[in-house]
Amino acid sequence: MLWAFMLGAGGPAVAQSLAPPSPPPPIVAAAAVQSPEAARAQDAAAVAERLGVTVEEAIRHLRLQEASVPVTDAIADRFADRLTGIAVEHRPDFEIVVTLTGDAPVAEQIVDLDGSAVRVTFRTGAAVDHTGLVQAITAYQATIRASLIAPPGLGIDQRSGELVAVVSGRDVAREGAGPLAERLAALTHVPVRLRVVDQPALDMGGIQGGARVVGQVPGDTHRYLCTAGFVVTDGLRTGLATAAHCPDELTGRDADGHEQALPFVGQWGWGHQDVQINASASALAPLFFADTAKTISRPVVGARGRAGMRAGDVVCHRGERTGYSCSQVELTDFAPAGDLCGGACLPTWTTVAGPVCKSGDSGSPVFLGDTAYGILKGGSYRPDGSCAFYFYMSTDYLPRGWRLLTAEPAGRETVPAPPLSGRDGRAG
Repeated sequence: MLWAFMLGAGGPAVAQSLAPPSPPPPIVAAAAVQSPEAARAQDAAAVAERLGVTVEEAIRHLRLQEASVPVTDAIADRFADRLTGIAVEHRPDFEIVVTLTGDAPVAEQIVDLDGSAVRVTFRTGAAVDHTGLVQAITAYQATIRASLIAPPGLGIDQRSGELVAVVSGRDVAREGAGPLAERLAALTHVPVRLRVVDQPALDMGGIQGGARVVGQVPGDTHRYLCTAGFVVTDGLRTGLATAAHCPDELTGRDADGHEQALPFVGQWGWGHQDVQINASASALAPLFFADTAKTISRPVVGARGRAGMRAGDVVCHRGERTGYSCSQVELTDFAPAGDLCGGACLPTWTTVAGPVCKSGDSGSPVFLGDTAYGILKGGSYRPDGSCAFYFYMSTDYLPRGWRLLTAEPAGRETVPAPPLSGRDGRAG
């Protein structure tokens, strides 16, 4: 039997009272598997709402985003000694912006991507290259943490070529925004911009379940609920990858109501990782839920690594608390605030501008179409409790010996794409 439960749901959900946990949700029929076209249309609808463009234009932008990866990889190689950052702009039209150190000008280029002429603009004069920004985070993170009331998050804005320090309002009130930014810039020898988030970065534990895996911590009478992300394999077994702060031993329930023990394999939660794997005695299908209601599944056919991520790239995630949403990458090479990685985190995480995240989303898959990007770890919140951003671990950092289980890109039963709105009903 192929098991496909909990694929792509959100992260750990903790039953935080002594009352018995709520009954499991109703058992539903197995989710239909989307075609690539339907997946693109669904993601484009969410992106269109987020960016304020038509669905047709959003579909075009998603195609261009995918097609532009080899182009920006080549640019990064060509300008390796000057590169500060590469960003994707979506308005007024799809464009690639490259920021370089030095004053030597580089002429604008026009490249053909998927039949569209796309402009590549080069901005020169950046103070520090990308390597220098990463080194500044690594070298001065401990000193910065020690000098502030609340340990900050530190990341790189590839659009502006700045180190962004995500600090608390208490630190700004004590020192002043201008003096604090100037002090950090003098310390790190790189341009610094502050971003104030009053609620700290947190791993996303919570009280919600849903399609669930259940476990207990030894010595604790509470039951802890988690949800899982992508299916992984070591070549002999299949298993579920989720957040490392779930209980070790888990039990899962499939769409038909069958329960199966998911023995603990291991967890990796230091520095650059937050991932746990629980094996399955029965073969798991390489699927993940891709809608809020968990009626649609997608196969994983590939992965996008961390090295080529650009500011402005669109990604989606499906969390148990917040459902399905899409937004844009903000900061790369991000070190989350606090001690969420068994101590200070390394600058290996990527932040996404919400628009929604809540406790319970930990472990959820970050993806676009049928391409896996990573596993959601945590988020930071504004004073009103809304999501400022979430951050995820790249699938590059799955533990040694384990990899994503992938499906063949063709030859599967599909769900037709929904009709598109617009003047002529075609993708742009």
